[in-house]
Order: sequence, then structure tokens, then C-alpha cells
Amino acid sequence: MPALPEWTCLRILEGHSEEVHAVAFSPDGKLLASASFDNSVRLWDTTSGGCLRTLDGHSEDVYAVAFSPDGKLLASASWDNSIRLWDPASGGCVRTLAGHDKEVNAVAFSPDGKLLASAGYDKSVRLWDPAAGTSLRRLDGHGQTVGAIAFSPNGKLLASGSERSIRLWDPNSGSCLRILRLQSARLFAVYAVAFSPDGKLLASAGYDESIRLWDPTSGICLRTLGGHPDLAQSVAFSPDGKLLASAGNDKRIRLWDPGSGSCLWTLDGHSGWVEAVAFSPSGTILASGSHDKSIRLWGRAD
Repeated sequence: MPALPEWTCLRILEGHSEEVHAVAFSPDGKLLASASFDNSVRLWDTTSGGCLRTLDGHSEDVYAVAFSPDGKLLASASWDNSIRLWDPASGGCVRTLAGHDKEVNAVAFSPDGKLLASAGYDKSVRLWDPAAGTSLRRLDGHGQTVGAIAFSPNGKLLASGSERSIRLWDPNSGSCLRILRLQSARLFAVYAVAFSPDGKLLASAGYDESIRLWDPTSGICLRTLGGHPDLAQSVAFSPDGKLLASAGNDKRIRLWDPGSGSCLWTLDGHSGWVEAVAFSPSGTILASGSHDKSIRLWGRAD
């Protein structure tokens, strides 16, 4: 078998004055949004690496960002207890969603763009109508901070991660369908969740230094990937589902074969914790955000 081409750092994006906690590509791959503890969101040109716009408005750390499926809205979640919806084209704040009474950790749009989910320190998951800016439903059940949320590709499931468990919800009815238990988890155990593109796998990253792959239908943990020697903060599947990226406090990014559980590549370069990873829609670029205040864009060498 010929050697696989290595992933290398293509570009370093600098501008944030504090750690970068989240990154997200626009649906067309032309923009990258970054969320930072400097209270701002930045929009970057993925081709040139230039910062196109800085979105100011949050009064505390910005913890998460997500583009709507049509790319016309960008949601940001902050520790000022609010979610903001931005127009990426103009940089204007379209509306502010208030309802959480504590810090907001996560945001995610449904695949059809009709729902926006948020979660945070008030132990709840909330569902919003992003077009109207209205709160539709509050999902309660977690006993601790909810650190991560993700919709399944068909939009029929919403995963939320907290201490010692992941809950799978029906976003339309608000019913909790299944609880995935983490036996060895500690406080704030689940930092990230992500569905594979075909919806057959759910990946989770946790405080117990592991990446877990779950069958969301049965709730069974299929595999545990244990390559990070420190807590794992982020996971992301490539668009074709053939790679799973993970990152954490060991300052490294690992690329896995989710089918075999093998670690194919380890990417070094960040000088601080790596807190976020995201693949471009084409799958040719991987973005990473770090405690070292930078964003790196990675790609395969020719």
C-alpha cells in the first residue's frame, strides 16, 4: 500500500488577543468563523488567510460558533448568558437570544436550518426558532453543565453531553430517547459530540482523556480511542466520514480511521491546548483553534 500523504500546516491565522475556543466553516467553505475569550468573533478568508471582519458585541468570553446551513446566519454563544445571530455578509448583529440564566457553552443549527439549539451552565438545552428569535422548548434532564450539542444529519436526533452522560433527544417533541452512560467520567466529562455524516456513529470527547464512538441507535459504545494523554476537547468528522479529528490539552491533533480505530496522523504545531477542530465542506482543509491564540489551517501535502 502506498504511503498516505501527510497533513501539513498551510497557514497560521493570528489576531485574537486571547485563546480561540471554537472554529466553524461556512457551508461554501469560503469563510472561517472563530470564537475567542477576547469576547469577539472573527471571520476569515480561507483562501488568503486574511481577517475580513471582527464581530463585537458580547461582553464575556465567546465559547461557540455555528453557521446556518444556508450560510446566511452565524450563531455565537457566550458566557454573557446570550446567543447572538449575525449576518456574516455585513457583520451586523441580527438579534440577541436571551433565556439562559448562566453561561452558554454550545450552539448548533438543525440540518434544515429551522432550529437552533443551545446549551450551557444552567444544565438545560434550549431550542429556538432562528428566523423569529423565539424560544420554542427547554430540554431538562442533565444534572450538571451541558458542554456540547450536535444534531444528527437527518435532524431527527439532538445529542447533548454533560457529566457522565450523553442524552439523545427528539428535537421535535423534546423527549429524551436514550441516555449514554460514561462509567469512568469525571466532572464536565463531555466536552464535544459529533455525528458521522451517515449518522451511524456519534463521537464524544471527554475529560477522561478518551474519544468514544457510539452507536446512537443502540446506545452502545463501540470503541474507545485513547491516544490523548490529557483531556480531549474537540472532535469532528470529515465530510466523507473517513476521518475523525480530535484535539485536546496535549497540544496535538490526531486524525483517526473511525472504522478501525487506528490513529493515522498526529499534527504538531500549536504551543497551547488545542480547543477546536473543524473540517472544511470539501474535507481538504482542517482548521484548529488553540489556547495559544492562533488558528491553524492544515491540508494534505501533494
